[in-house]
Amino acid sequence: MEGVDIQQFIQFINFDGIPFAMFVLVIGFLALRVVSSLVDDLGERFTNWRLQLMKGKAMLRFAAYIIIAVLVASTVLRLESEALLAISGTIAVAIGFAMKDLAASLMAGLILLVDEPFQVGDRIAFDGYYGEVTEIGLRSVRLATLDDNAVTVPNSKFLTDSVASANAGALDAMVVVPFYIAAAEDFQRARRIVTEATATSRYVYLSKPVVTLVTDQFLGERFVTVITTKAYVFDIRYEKAFVTDITERVKLAFRRAGIRTPDQQYRDLDINAREEPHPAEPTKVGPHYEG
Repeated sequence: MEGVDIQQFIQFINFDGIPFAMFVLVIGFLALRVVSSLVDDLGERFTNWRLQLMKGKAMLRFAAYIIIAVLVASTVLRLESEALLAISGTIAVAIGFAMKDLAASLMAGLILLVDEPFQVGDRIAFDGYYGEVTEIGLRSVRLATLDDNAVTVPNSKFLTDSVASANAGALDAMVVVPFYIAAAEDFQRARRIVTEATATSRYVYLSKPVVTLVTDQFLGERFVTVITTKAYVFDIRYEKAFVTDITERVKLAFRRAGIRTPDQQYRDLDINAREEPHPAEPTKVGPHYEG
């Protein structure tokens, strides 16, 4: 039985077409690599068009894979009716099982490209990972996390699980940065400092609003004031640089203004409690002592 199956499978292959199929594979993948590199260079040079170029590259890759697969299959396989009839049911079932997962991933990838819950270049959060979508392939989606780790997720996962996109196809994206101060501090002045630091950052996208919110929260064992700034970074790739820039400038301004964080307030209270003199001892007031 196995010999008959192998014999039928050999009859199904056109060995004369294998050299041409190998040529198509090599040229096709080399051309894809050259085009991908060219598109990446153009995206870095023309940043306003980067996401559109990345999207076009993803669609081009899908189309190229399909064309290459069709050319190779039509060259290597004998698709005449006699050859098709010669295939046994056992071989057909085996091929079907082998191609099932690939076909499901391919369909899922096509749905992602058409439905666009996200696209190449977006920053997404999925299954505990957050990073930039670098590729939507035949089988999987590849992410580059902010720690420069490469994460591969099967396409089908995105059809059943929730995914959050930070910029949803746009170059800019909202960034939210909270600042915590002691509840007794001057929150109005602190809010002005946070707003100014955000609005004057070199990474801010001022075509969209800068919003600063003030709330009180019970954090751990203390009551604190939270000043949250919401603003857009002009390019999602500068998200962390934007957060760092705002944080550094706010912390320096808070220090100059004498605005304390919750930790500083409680630390000062602890120090004062430790350094408080004994009631029986004289307390220094001005240049002399009073007993």
